[in-house]
Amino acid sequence: MQYKFGKPFYMNKKSLWYSLLILVFSCSPKTTVITEENQVESPSALLTIEGEEIYPSEFLYLLSKNREFQQNEASISEKDFEENFDLFVNYKLKVKEAERLGLDTLEDFRKEFEMFKEDLIKPYLVRNSLQEGELMKAYNRMGEVLKASHILLQFPTNAGREDSVAVLRMALKLKEEAEAGADFNQLALEHSDDPSAKDNQGSLGYFSALQMVYQFEDAAYGLEIGEISDPVLTNFGYHIIKLEDRKPNPGEIRVSHILVRSQSGDPVSEERALRKIGDIYSELQKPESLWEDICKMYSEDLGSKDSGGKLPWIGLGSVIPEFERVAFNLNEIGEISSPVKTAYGYHIIRLEDRKPLAEFEEMEAQIKSRILRDSRASLIQSQVTAIQKSRYGFNENEALTAELRNIFDKGNREAASALEKGGFLDSVLFETNHGKNTVADFLEFIGSERSPVRVGNNNYFETWFDKYIEVTLNETEVKDLTANNEDYRMLLNEYRDGILLFSLMNERVWQKALEDSLGQIEFYEENKERYQWKQRAKAVIVQMGQEEKTPAVRRFLTGKEYKTDLSDRLENTFLLDDPLSFTMSEGEFEVETHPVLSKADLSKKFQEMKHNGKTTFLVLGDKIPPGVKKFTETRGKVIQDYQEFLDKQMISSLKESYLVQINEDEKKKIYESLVDR
Repeated sequence: MQYKFGKPFYMNKKSLWYSLLILVFSCSPKTTVITEENQVESPSALLTIEGEEIYPSEFLYLLSKNREFQQNEASISEKDFEENFDLFVNYKLKVKEAERLGLDTLEDFRKEFEMFKEDLIKPYLVRNSLQEGELMKAYNRMGEVLKASHILLQFPTNAGREDSVAVLRMALKLKEEAEAGADFNQLALEHSDDPSAKDNQGSLGYFSALQMVYQFEDAAYGLEIGEISDPVLTNFGYHIIKLEDRKPNPGEIRVSHILVRSQSGDPVSEERALRKIGDIYSELQKPESLWEDICKMYSEDLGSKDSGGKLPWIGLGSVIPEFERVAFNLNEIGEISSPVKTAYGYHIIRLEDRKPLAEFEEMEAQIKSRILRDSRASLIQSQVTAIQKSRYGFNENEALTAELRNIFDKGNREAASALEKGGFLDSVLFETNHGKNTVADFLEFIGSERSPVRVGNNNYFETWFDKYIEVTLNETEVKDLTANNEDYRMLLNEYRDGILLFSLMNERVWQKALEDSLGQIEFYEENKERYQWKQRAKAVIVQMGQEEKTPAVRRFLTGKEYKTDLSDRLENTFLLDDPLSFTMSEGEFEVETHPVLSKADLSKKFQEMKHNGKTTFLVLGDKIPPGVKKFTETRGKVIQDYQEFLDKQMISSLKESYLVQINEDEKKKIYESLVDR
């Protein structure tokens, strides 16, 4: 078991071994308790590199994220411990070298690190917990689909308060009529401002969560079947909603497919693909045919053909429409569609299974994306601000705010000058337990590009002031997390070091090995014993797809010798008219590892055998004895080995260049806590 310290991307945001770390820390890695004074002493370093102290908590943090370590119930062998410790030292040496080279000062590093910081901090923010609540509520609602009708009453252009009241009264009147027995859909036809009501009489059909505006969805999910809502205000106007039905979400289906690719714009390719998919479909109609065998033999989807063509679970809207429409119209498990054309070619689809709505974890990202684009976003933000104000001791100078509001109302452009002349610039607008924010700070915020604000028809001062409070409180929360949240600090440092390590390895190892052609050849020449062919043989291998064609193919191949044009002659003789007759491969193959050649009699030039239940013909050519692979034949493996060589060479050089001091006492304490003895 090895933990690859220095991998640049770790996606587990929370350590699953927090209790383990506390146990180990109590044994001393991070803190030592002085009994007589009952005070905590400074932590002891685990190792020091050129004077920089590195503490046990970092080693334990990274080790705790090792999946194998987690599954081993927090105990590892002595060998594993030493290997992981060596990897950790090498990792920190590489980071030290990256810092010496100034890679942490480059603009590319700064941009990438800032991008990661934005993502890393999200799970720790107040906003995240509130979003999680909304996500779960939306997901729970998605367990049902609702059928409803509505009447929409819109506000007239430039509506005033009296207009709004009049629309509300009309909505209440229509609700009363509907509850008194009037036909709801007829009322929608006569009164609704929804243009589609002329065709659907207000019927919206079935829908689920996140398909309507939030206020409408919230009201609809709160109704019983047959119940009519109070007027619901949205950006469109007032809605009256009647719930007609609710039923479980039909969920997802799983299908398998056979794909024959066609080349767009090539009539010959298109015609050949269409003929081939037709032949496959006809073959599937035979009682003795097996879907899995035909899929493995003929499907051109290399990623699924060996597993019977099975695809991941799909829901409505998750695949291309042509494919989805046919797939969701299959009713019985095992039912097979006729060929369907998509941008990828021709498919035959089989229904494998159905299942209810996906688990929350599978849908979380999709739900989150949609929530952040609708009105829930502003609701979440108001809740975030309220919590932050309470947590960080927010105190607003309301009297000053009122004065600023009056000054801005008189003219936005003149406001800054008026505030300066009035001596307001140093006045405190609000404060938190992390600092004070003055009028000057507010004006600087308005003039900066830190957070562009669209005022539109809203009040200029209120819009900017609310945004300034939001941004300031968010920055305060980030500062608080950086200063006081150990888990977040560890994660942030892990990503910082990971980016530096990636840059160093790319420069010194990966990219260098790819570009250093002379170094590759020199390494190959010095290590030829690594790159050896086992015994090979030239061969044409034919596996029958249609057994009734076996006699004809046997007659054609009997007495034939291996030649490079044999496969072309086979294709021209049989496959042009019947592409499903057989599949074939031709070339030089290692005998020992080849599934057919390893079972063949190499003394026979032509032989017939069974492989995977299929008749298989083998035409053998010259046998090639074991020998050294040419550089061009093994270049990829040489580069991989050369990279490993350069990495070891760099580590050796770093150990000579940097002074590394290991605190054996601290190492022993960790060892005794973790090693299974």
